[in-house]
Amino acid sequence: MIEVRKKESIFNIREDWFEGFWHFSFGVPPQGYYDPDNAGFGPLRVFNVDTLVPGGVWPMHPHQDIEVITYCLDGEFRHADHKGKGGVLLKGDVQHTTVGRGMFHEEINHRPDVPMTFLQIWVMPREQGLEPSMEQRSVNRKDRSNRFLTLVSYKDENALPIAADAEFVVSALDAGKAVSWDFEEGFGAYFFVAEGRVAVNGERIDAGAAARVTGVSTLEVKAESDSELAMVVVRA
Repeated sequence: MIEVRKKESIFNIREDWFEGFWHFSFGVPPQGYYDPDNAGFGPLRVFNVDTLVPGGVWPMHPHQDIEVITYCLDGEFRHADHKGKGGVLLKGDVQHTTVGRGMFHEEINHRPDVPMTFLQIWVMPREQGLEPSMEQRSVNRKDRSNRFLTLVSYKDENALPIAADAEFVVSALDAGKAVSWDFEEGFGAYFFVAEGRVAVNGERIDAGAAARVTGVSTLEVKAESDSELAMVVVRA
C-alpha cells in the first residue's frame, strides 16, 4: 500500500528563526505537535524537514537513546556537541549519530547569508545505553544520480552504520528516469520527495510530500521532473 501524505497535511511550525515540517508527533504542547495516532512508522520516530534562517542556531539541547540521521537538503549544515566534536555538511552530505546514553548538541546554519534546510531523522535503537558516536560522509550528486544510494544501513558495509534495523537511502533522478527498490519481507519505507515530482507505483508525489509504503515487494519510482528523494527503510 502507498499512503500518500500531501505537504499541506503535514504539521508546519514557524518561528522567526526557523520553519519546520514535522511528519510525526514527537513533542508535547506548547512547543508543538502532539498526535498519538501519528507517532512514527515502525522504529522511525521523527522525520523533520527544518529550515534555519541565515546564521540561525538551534541551541544546545540533550538527547538520549536514539539513532539520529541528518541529511543536508540545501545550504551548509554545521553540527556541534558538548564534547567539542562537529562537522559541516553540504547539500547531499549525511551524518549519523548514536546518541546512546546521552549527548548535548546543536544544529547551526553555517552560512550567514542564505537559509539552510536539513532532514532530522530519529530511529529507535535495538538497545539502550550505547556508547555515543558520530560519523559523516560527503556525497557528490553523481554518486546518487539516477540510482538509489544507501547512506546509512544496519547491513551495508559501504554505508554509515546504525544500531537499528533501518536504512537511509537517497536518489537524484533526472526527468524521465526510473529506479526501483526491492524490500525484504517485513520491511516498508517512509518515502519523501525533497524536490521535483515522481510517480511511486503509479501514485504521484510532489515536492514536500511523503508516503508510507507497506505490504509491497518492489517500489518503482519514475521522475516526472528532476527530483531529489530520500527514503527510510524499516521494519513496518
